[in-house]
Amino acid sequence: MIHFNIYKYSNELPLGWDDFVRHDIFLQSSYFKALETVSPNNISWFYLGIFNDERLVGVAIIQRVELYLEDIFRNYKDSCFKQKFKHFISKFLKGNMLVVGNLMHTGQHGIYFDTNKITQKDFLETVYKAIYELKNTIKKEHKKRIRIIMLKDYFKEDTIHLEKPFFHTLTLHKVTVQPNMIMNVEPNWNDFEAYLLDLNKKYKQRYKVARKKAGNIIKKELTLEDVQKHSKQLYHLYKNVSDNAKINTFILPEGHFYALKNNLKENFKVIGYYLDNTLIGFYTLILNGTALETYFLGYDEAHQYPNQMYLNMLYDMADFAIKNKFNSIVYARTAMEIKSSVGAKPQKMFVYLKHTNLYMNIVLKRIFKLMNPTQEWEERHPFKG
Repeated sequence: MIHFNIYKYSNELPLGWDDFVRHDIFLQSSYFKALETVSPNNISWFYLGIFNDERLVGVAIIQRVELYLEDIFRNYKDSCFKQKFKHFISKFLKGNMLVVGNLMHTGQHGIYFDTNKITQKDFLETVYKAIYELKNTIKKEHKKRIRIIMLKDYFKEDTIHLEKPFFHTLTLHKVTVQPNMIMNVEPNWNDFEAYLLDLNKKYKQRYKVARKKAGNIIKKELTLEDVQKHSKQLYHLYKNVSDNAKINTFILPEGHFYALKNNLKENFKVIGYYLDNTLIGFYTLILNGTALETYFLGYDEAHQYPNQMYLNMLYDMADFAIKNKFNSIVYARTAMEIKSSVGAKPQKMFVYLKHTNLYMNIVLKRIFKLMNPTQEWEERHPFKG
């Protein structure tokens, strides 16, 4: 018989959980443990275990996200008209939502099930029963109504799209979101020099210019002690970038990077950029099996353009992946054009969502598209034909 349990803390998870999801670090207890103390203030975590009799056959991550007006849109330089429009959208969306998946990271890191032990249909129906139970619990205990339900992020080829009757019955809209930028590491790239040899003349020159502009910047992997020592500066640099995002549904707390390094150990890398012994930028990586997942970064605006810091970071991420024999680099969404200039390709992604108010749900798809408009950008092709 299929049944489920909802857990609030990683130390409550059943035996065998980590073995069941060993392919994905974002579904493992070490990752959950780190984030239980340093998640954004508006995100709460629930871990769903689905069982067939006593055997674990599926898991899901469900986040309760409290959306606030001031956090949804953070570009303060917009015109009066744009600010009024954004305020209208924010009022429509503000409140509580339940997300099946991880709002803090691009990609499908929210569900996994054993196809030999449970059908996709039964799995999704059980997940939705858990959502319904959580929805009622939150209303009863916190006096808060869940307004939006979302399942994220799915590639075009994912089998979840075959369950059209399930989504239709529950009036969940399928919506296209920004693509995930991924670069596959080619078999002949035994080292970074091999990658550079595959660049065409234009982009090889662009690489040389970027490296020259990096000048005297020194790059260093930060130890746990370094991350703790530079905690305030890391957070300051992260906020420089985060505050410039047009839409952002959360803000990381200051101790976030330290907690991840402390719990994920060598599977979490923090690379610092120093100029005259001052930390002026950093990027983070999560080592997830054969995939290198890029995570949050930050930099001093004064050095971004003169030193081409962001482009240099993208090259350094590629260098790390190639040297350490990863199969792919997940550059995630946003800044698609510059990411394509180093070799990343856009992979189409979708979410399913609904508003719990029937009438608002009718217009939700259009509202979401206004928040997530199709961006006009030119894909670059840096490799030789």
